[in-house]
Amino acid sequence: MNTNSKQPARTIDADDKISALISNSSAIQALASAVEGTLGPKGLNCMLVDRFGDVTITNDGSTILDRIEANHPAAGILIRAAKSQDAEVGDGTTTTVVLASALITEGINQVSRGVPVTKVIEGMSIAVQKALDVISKAATPITGLDDPILRQAAYISGRECADISDLVVSAIQLIGKDILMDPAFRLADAIVAKEGAENEVFMGLIIDKERMNSLMPHEAINPIILVVNDALEPEQMEDDALGTESGFARYLHLQSEFKAGIQKIINMGVKVVAVYKSVSDIAEEMLTDAGVIVLRRLSSADLTRIAEHTGARGIKRTSLSKPADELLRFTGRCQRVYEDERLEHTRIIGGAGKPAATILVGASTREVKDERKRIADDAASAAQAVVKGGSTPGGGSIEIAAAREVYALRESIRGMAAYGAICVAQALKKPLSQIVTNAGFNPLEKVEDVITAQSSADSISLAINCDTGEVADMCKLGVFDPALVKMHALKTAAEVAEAILRINTIIRKRESDQPAIGGM
Repeated sequence: MNTNSKQPARTIDADDKISALISNSSAIQALASAVEGTLGPKGLNCMLVDRFGDVTITNDGSTILDRIEANHPAAGILIRAAKSQDAEVGDGTTTTVVLASALITEGINQVSRGVPVTKVIEGMSIAVQKALDVISKAATPITGLDDPILRQAAYISGRECADISDLVVSAIQLIGKDILMDPAFRLADAIVAKEGAENEVFMGLIIDKERMNSLMPHEAINPIILVVNDALEPEQMEDDALGTESGFARYLHLQSEFKAGIQKIINMGVKVVAVYKSVSDIAEEMLTDAGVIVLRRLSSADLTRIAEHTGARGIKRTSLSKPADELLRFTGRCQRVYEDERLEHTRIIGGAGKPAATILVGASTREVKDERKRIADDAASAAQAVVKGGSTPGGGSIEIAAAREVYALRESIRGMAAYGAICVAQALKKPLSQIVTNAGFNPLEKVEDVITAQSSADSISLAINCDTGEVADMCKLGVFDPALVKMHALKTAAEVAEAILRINTIIRKRESDQPAIGGM
């Protein structure tokens, strides 16, 4: 470009100023449209098809967002935010996307009318905090792990699958509140779905591996367990080294030392060995003859679970040279280990370490299995969130209650920031509006009916019965949502909306290997 040539001045009109916002908003709205149809009890499924024709049919917003093809950077921002929502509380990704899309749309509407973006964001921040306060005050703690609300929260989040919600509650009662309150514990991680299995909850682990060979015993009672975070084989030597006399002598020594280590394991009374990598023929033969169960090529996650549940500590193969009494301190214990030959997995029951429960969800086919696993994940995450932070009335009722409070708040907000508060109030109507739409009713009519009914009855639990279309008390219908999920979804949506609304210009970056202007 010749910077000295005179060009006519270009007038930047209002459309130019918000073109980046409109582009980003369109991408966010397109993403929201892919998941909003799944919201509520009458939500429908989404079919995901990859380039090989493999089909996934699901109602789970998290799965849709994880597998959807989204090239726009703004859509990528929202997807990452929704994933963080899923990682933090395990549920509410669809609500996050719906709220974020509504906040951005309403924000751009105000900017298009001439309200400065900074004022919109300022008002949004004040209003979101007010809405969070409303939800927080409405949160009701459960009275105990036998509280019916716990089961109802799992039932609603689990898409009204009664058998799965019953499994989740049984697991919660088996595990206990102390473990559920641990920030590092996720009940959803305890869920295993299997084709041909019966629904079951038990204290212990399922390891999706079979014993190394059929000559090994299929069961061990009160066994000592050794966890090897390594290959169970002699130290390897280079081929060139084996060609020398000293190298061959070294090889024989390593073989002898390894056999002595395996024999030490046997003499210690170890009856189950869990191995990260491969197991040599020598070790397999010796351990088989000694009646030891060997599980090999386990994932690091499985090894960690086994170690935590049995109280074992993982060792490397070089640790086999340690004295037996020292090595014994690295082992774990449990009540029973056995192989389920029909379901092709191994169970570890009653470990001496950290308590662990498994929720086994049965299914008829692979597709059904995958979807039931997703349903169970949502139900477990919702139930655990209720244990941690209590519940609120569901069905979009609490968002309407928050919207009413935000509308009242805007009168006290000075200046143009009040328009940002209006954006939040309008966005908070969206979950109920979408639930009603998916149920086949007029959203404008039903949302206003709920606002009027809540104001008249001074009740925050009123929403729409999606079977009848009438205003109903969600608590009486047994429709509850986890307060933590609601609050985290709103906070995440607000953070995304602010990030998107602050984008004033979209510029393509140069490739990293290209020199900057004026560079050599």
